[in-house]
Amino acid sequence: MIEIVQTADGSNTLYNSEVGENYHSRNGALQESRHVFINTGLQYFLDRNSVVADVSILEVGFGTGLNFLLSADCCRSRQVRLNYTGIEAYPVGLDMLVAMGYDQYVSADVWERFMAVYPDSLLNAVVLNDYCQLQIAHSKLADFQSARQYDIIYFDAFASARQPEMWDEAAIAHTIQFLKPGGVFVTYAITGNLKRAVKALGCKVEKVPGAAGKREMLRAVKIV
Repeated sequence: MIEIVQTADGSNTLYNSEVGENYHSRNGALQESRHVFINTGLQYFLDRNSVVADVSILEVGFGTGLNFLLSADCCRSRQVRLNYTGIEAYPVGLDMLVAMGYDQYVSADVWERFMAVYPDSLLNAVVLNDYCQLQIAHSKLADFQSARQYDIIYFDAFASARQPEMWDEAAIAHTIQFLKPGGVFVTYAITGNLKRAVKALGCKVEKVPGAAGKREMLRAVKIV
């Protein structure tokens, strides 16, 4: 069963009773998404590559689409073209997405176009506007394949205590193969095993301040 719950910053998330986990931090879904993925991931990459005209993002765990919506709005404001792929084994229904109330956090045209194309994005790549293309791979991470490499990877799987198979060395290696040299990998978590796995895959790893409720998180840049 999936139900909507309000988090500490007033934004909503989903609780999956089968997994026993929330889709976002109970300390604030919006603040977590902005801090971990937008500020520490997307903005960091764009600031390091100030002349970039387009950016590609792969998200592991598309979920409610909050990370995508904030990314699309950010790229629109900076006039950077965005090619976004989300991996989601169990897509959220459109009615549930509408009920999340995320329209108040992004521009009206991004929200309205997302609502219009969401069902089709589960089948094919769709265009939101002049700056954004979206495709959601209805797939488990282990089954996902792509000839594309990405500038940024958002790793937003459920916590390792709930889904340890998403955080083992095989899963991380499968994910990092899709990251370009110079690309950025970000996730809300940080453990010794995760740091060692990412470093062994040719990435420079750093600990950075975490979102509310977490002292640290991981960001890595692929060197080779």
